[in-house]
Amino acid sequence: MKNSLNDTPWRDGTLKKSKDIVSLLEERVKTSIPIEGFDLSSTNLENINLVNHGSSTGYKLNNSDFYKANLKNSHCFKVDFSGSSLMKVNFENANLHFANLTNCNLLGCNFKHAKLENVIWDKEVIQERKAKEAKSREEMIDYYQQAEEIYRSLRRTMEADGLFETAGLFFQKEMKMRRKQMPAYSLKRLLSKIVEISCGYGERPLRIVSISMLVILLFSFLFFFSGISYLGNTISFSIDNSLSENINVFFNSLYFSIVTFTTLGYGDITPVGISKVFTSIEALLGGFILALFVVVFVKKMTR
Repeated sequence: MKNSLNDTPWRDGTLKKSKDIVSLLEERVKTSIPIEGFDLSSTNLENINLVNHGSSTGYKLNNSDFYKANLKNSHCFKVDFSGSSLMKVNFENANLHFANLTNCNLLGCNFKHAKLENVIWDKEVIQERKAKEAKSREEMIDYYQQAEEIYRSLRRTMEADGLFETAGLFFQKEMKMRRKQMPAYSLKRLLSKIVEISCGYGERPLRIVSISMLVILLFSFLFFFSGISYLGNTISFSIDNSLSENINVFFNSLYFSIVTFTTLGYGDITPVGISKVFTSIEALLGGFILALFVVVFVKKMTR
């Protein structure tokens, strides 16, 4: 449908000074002609109704300027704000169910008590993308600080609204932005990266399970080739063994790796030679990883 309306007063900011701005914008969206490039900065749009009743799609308010606009108690169900500047917009108590907030500047947005279920978010906010394209470290750090602030604000809002799964995702992004500000190749940054990989900053307990399985399997092969003592006999991989004998040795090595990782130590199989070193390392790793899993699991379950 071709836009036959004169939207120039909306784009140059003339209409935003009108006392009837709310009713004028409500009438404009009802034409179902997509809104593009409107200047609605610093406007009072409190209680505005932007719900496209009787339609499966919401109204489009794309690439518009809502800087410091007041949309408190607004009804924005399924509204497509993509590409718009929502910097310092007040969305307090607003209904944003299924709203599209991709490619929006969300710095300083107030989402207090807003309904945010099923909102379409970006995988990374604008500031995070700009940080990757920054030409200087100072510019990069500034963008990462802004991105961290946005993710922290969104995380706190989600926690307050009981949306803990989404809050966890934003927490991971918040911590990642904090890590990106640390000096490259520093120990602190390395440790932060290890925590992210191992457990997603405490939000991915299943990652710990995967790592545990990898550690157990790795040490199984080490024991398989270095040898272990079973019933007084040293057993290990040998090309002179039959396939079934080597398979049996591997499963004994796997069993020994599991009891070593979990620090059970039944004593029916014992390490010999270099296997003693591997046993010590795996026992230390196992104790640490299992403790980490308990902490992360409890954190997730007690939310």
